[in-house]
Amino acid sequence: MARRPTPIGTPQPTGLAHVIDLVRTTIPPLHPAGLPFVLAPLGVAALGRRRPWIRNTALLASGACAAFFRHPHRVPPNRVNVAVSPADGEVALVDSAVPPAELNMGDQPVPRVSIFLSVLDVHVQRSPVAGEVLQVVHKAGSFLSADLAEASEANERNSMLLRTDSGHEVAVVQIAGLLARRIVCEAGVGDRLPIGDTYGLIRFGSRVDTYFPAGSTLLVERGQRAVGAETILAQLP
Repeated sequence: MARRPTPIGTPQPTGLAHVIDLVRTTIPPLHPAGLPFVLAPLGVAALGRRRPWIRNTALLASGACAAFFRHPHRVPPNRVNVAVSPADGEVALVDSAVPPAELNMGDQPVPRVSIFLSVLDVHVQRSPVAGEVLQVVHKAGSFLSADLAEASEANERNSMLLRTDSGHEVAVVQIAGLLARRIVCEAGVGDRLPIGDTYGLIRFGSRVDTYFPAGSTLLVERGQRAVGAETILAQLP
């Protein structure tokens, strides 16, 4: 979920309300997809509360799942004609490549940025631009390590094509990794997504590729850390 900054002049909370506000802004909320993974170990901990090793292991597992499925608020930039990172992680590739064939975007290479997500990164995906969803296509495949270049073509993936109000087409591809076995995409054809809006999730290690229209200027470097919905990846033509 993306959010806008608090308007200037908004009264600041005090007392208990201030403490609650600090907790809410410090501890990210949980993505709904993570609820079963958090509640199931809590149930085991409750049932095994008389056995410390069961209780403590289950509580640790529940906490780890809560951290994995965290869904922090983000504030997208207000610059026009830019694309933001669809995910948190390390910039693994900054190059040109042919978009996924299933999107029918042609066979000419276009600017691309790949973001690699480790199991410690936030794993929700966010729309890189504001626009209309033109296509959503899931393709079965392998489960190679997501940091390999060939993972873009060989691995299981979910491809989404967006068209901005200015007519630019941007593709964002969720790619399964060595441990990732479940890609969630909540967007459908015809939906309109605001920039930075959460639309999906990949479980347990993954990669997200973004393809930009020819003439775009890429603004990140390989090895850079990207913050979903906030780091600007490219200036569109």
